[in-house]
Amino acid sequence: MATQCGIIGLPNVGKSTLFNALTRAEAETANYPFCTVDPNIGIVTVPDERMDFLASHYKPKKTSPSHMEFVDIAGLVAGASKGEGLGNQFLGHIRAVDALVHVVRCFNDPEIVHVNGEINPKQDAELITTELILKDLDTVEKRLFKSGKKARSGNKDAKIEQNLLLRLKDSLSDGQCARTVSVSEKEAPLLEELSLLTRKPMLYVGNVPEDDIAKGNSHSESLTALAQAEAAECLIISGKIEAEIATLDAEEGAMFLEELGMKETGLARLIRASYKLLGLITFFTVGEDEVKGWTIKKNTSAVEAAGKIHSDISRGFIRAEVFSCQDLLEQGDAHTVKEKGLLRLEGKDYRVQDGDCMYFRFNV
Repeated sequence: MATQCGIIGLPNVGKSTLFNALTRAEAETANYPFCTVDPNIGIVTVPDERMDFLASHYKPKKTSPSHMEFVDIAGLVAGASKGEGLGNQFLGHIRAVDALVHVVRCFNDPEIVHVNGEINPKQDAELITTELILKDLDTVEKRLFKSGKKARSGNKDAKIEQNLLLRLKDSLSDGQCARTVSVSEKEAPLLEELSLLTRKPMLYVGNVPEDDIAKGNSHSESLTALAQAEAAECLIISGKIEAEIATLDAEEGAMFLEELGMKETGLARLIRASYKLLGLITFFTVGEDEVKGWTIKKNTSAVEAAGKIHSDISRGFIRAEVFSCQDLLEQGDAHTVKEKGLLRLEGKDYRVQDGDCMYFRFNV
């Protein structure tokens, strides 16, 4: 299954509007809670200037940029952890994704109802976080009940698990997300198995009106302060602007951005930030036939990266020829890169770096 980033938040904050702009998938949007029940999934291209450079350099017959998946998850409400507003179903959708984009409403519009009656970004964000914490606390307490007997009987593995669960319970009970709990190497697999919602990496998106896109507003400032306190990233985006740009062709979109004084779309920033949040990097295969970006996790080995292309390449791996896209940009051509010793031969244990251009040698 592909790595996915889930878009979450209260109803009527602009999640589906952003998703539609991201993917041009036309997910249903409406002015009432739970308009989105089943999650919408969309694949988006990752904006990457290196891909543009490589394409202009090699002039290939085909270009294939890196992609990632976004999932538009229905709005959560207070009591979701106890099943309110189809909460169990929606929290299950959150459990299935790998990272979270938390969209928070930072705009006033009397024609779009607010589920809690007033615009309060800090309160809104904390409400969602609280529901995720409560669901995680329920998960941990149920697991503690099951593991208690084994731990009392002297089972060493059960004692390790119980120690972890008790620390998690204490932190969650204090209103802290599971991602704040440090774990040992032995505990890491146990934590992974729990699939806790507040363990997933998260960034905030403040959805502001068109007029506030340059400097934000008091609502977005309070959200930014909350994100900083949590050591999380916060992007300020206007869903209305992004939705309009999504309907334009490239030339018209560029002109519109220039009129607004923006160098790039907010969605381009969001995609890159989400890609980074998921711990993803890109390596390239290059040539006259195709320039292609391949999405992998950080710390992926060369032989694992080869397997992304084809299992036969991984199975028969001999070595990889590697040079940096940045070196090619600076030197101007592949011959100079090789002449200056910037082309390397790497073995199967080499950890692929973001921006590597790779050619794999292998036995059939």
